[in-house]
Amino acid sequence: MPSNTSSNKAVVPEAKGALDRFKYEVANELGVPLTDGYNGNLTSKQNGSVGGYMVKKMIEAQERQMSSGSGSQGGQQY
Repeated sequence: MPSNTSSNKAVVPEAKGALDRFKYEVANELGVPLTDGYNGNLTSKQNGSVGGYMVKKMIEAQERQMSSGSGSQGGQQY
């Protein structure tokens, strides 16, 4: 496996700024002292809690959107 390469690429590059703001918002809610730049002082548990809570909130938002009917595309029902 090549070193210093990341497969963590944004599917929608235009969303990067919004996702970064969301990450810091979630970290603040959880009390995780996330800073811009190096965060090697944080534990895996702290970092994982931020990512996990981000996913939870995104899923909840998508479920709300789908249940309100505004999430269907092209007449498809999921």
